[in-house]
Amino acid sequence: MKKVKAVLIGAGDRGAKAYAPYSINFPHELEFVAIAEPVQERRKSFAKEFSLSDTQCYTSWEEMLDHNIKADVALICTLDREHYLPTVRAIEKGYHVLLEKPMSPDPKECISMVEVAKKHNKLLTICHVLRYTPFWQNIKSIIDEGKIGDIVSIQLNENVEVMHMSHSFVRGNWNNSDISSPMILQKSCHDMDILMYLMNQKCKQISSFGSLMHFKEENAPKDGPLRCLDGCPIENECVFHAGKYYLGDGRGWAKKFTTDHSRAGIIHALNTTPYGKCVYRSDNNVVDHQVVNLEFENGATATFSMCGFTREQTRIVQIMGTKGEIRGKMDDNTISVFDFLTKNETVTHLAEQASGHGGGDEAIVRDFLQEVRNYQGEESKTSAVVSLESHLLAFAAELSRLQDGKVIQIANFSNEALNGEGVV
Repeated sequence: MKKVKAVLIGAGDRGAKAYAPYSINFPHELEFVAIAEPVQERRKSFAKEFSLSDTQCYTSWEEMLDHNIKADVALICTLDREHYLPTVRAIEKGYHVLLEKPMSPDPKECISMVEVAKKHNKLLTICHVLRYTPFWQNIKSIIDEGKIGDIVSIQLNENVEVMHMSHSFVRGNWNNSDISSPMILQKSCHDMDILMYLMNQKCKQISSFGSLMHFKEENAPKDGPLRCLDGCPIENECVFHAGKYYLGDGRGWAKKFTTDHSRAGIIHALNTTPYGKCVYRSDNNVVDHQVVNLEFENGATATFSMCGFTREQTRIVQIMGTKGEIRGKMDDNTISVFDFLTKNETVTHLAEQASGHGGGDEAIVRDFLQEVRNYQGEESKTSAVVSLESHLLAFAAELSRLQDGKVIQIANFSNEALNGEGVV
């Protein structure tokens, strides 16, 4: 088996901890030969863990790609608005690319990426990791085998979990769509993709409602400080008090914003980073709840609901067919199939997966490497061509939400995007 050589652009949580460890677990398959990461602590930590010399480490992707490093692939895990340029440049340099989702917050950039990959005959795979999990693959097989007949409707709930919401989407990197992406794109493009995967139909029309209801300044405590550690008057009543959370149950989350995991190190980070801010006095603007309604070309429908106020972080799905029904809960890897004729219910408990996203993080890297070794121009399971369709659904849903739930015709919307018109 040929070992694939890779460069990594962006050594944050997804790049360094979700995808790169594949090379440690399977060193005969993947080897990192360079990294580009502007944050010194991350760069040094990655170099140490993956045995890179100083000459293999770069502060910018521009500098690294200018050196024409001999490698087969580039893993690009920068922030959302920093995806387009390194992706295009890496493809032009001759690399196959594995790109963290979403492709881009700009539909024109998404379309351009697809065109560039086609022009240079390179793989551009988007990290829609859910398609690679045993949970969703089993559900897809049940549907394809005809066990529930034709799908009539799907209900999909994304339970973000209340503290994950406050960490990532109120205090964190994805709290403001002006510098990252709208919630429906950043967090829930996975879900738009899964709906397309399960339904196997083009979407005809879409509408959406949602808002930022809770995490805003008008709900801040009277005379409350900017930072939780500066003497919050409701410290003992607030679920989101940064000190109580990150020094307690959320200590694992603190590792995402500081490399000093001591109590003193966490306290210093809470006093100097956005993660110590009051959730009601942050610069966030993304929604904390949203619903999306979809109608497909064959008349089937789907509803999607994202909410930040849930006790668990999971996805719950109900798929209603003409012959039966599927119910699934992703965090416990359980799938139930009920047959309307026999009244029999079959419950499957899938094995617990070691890697993140229900096994999807490791599986997508494995499949990507296999596709690179055997590449003859085929599209991957989550290629940019496939992903573009679900990205356009997310853009259309956000446009609908901003226009008070206006129904968006997807064919018209897609044509406008393909013609380079501003659609969001």
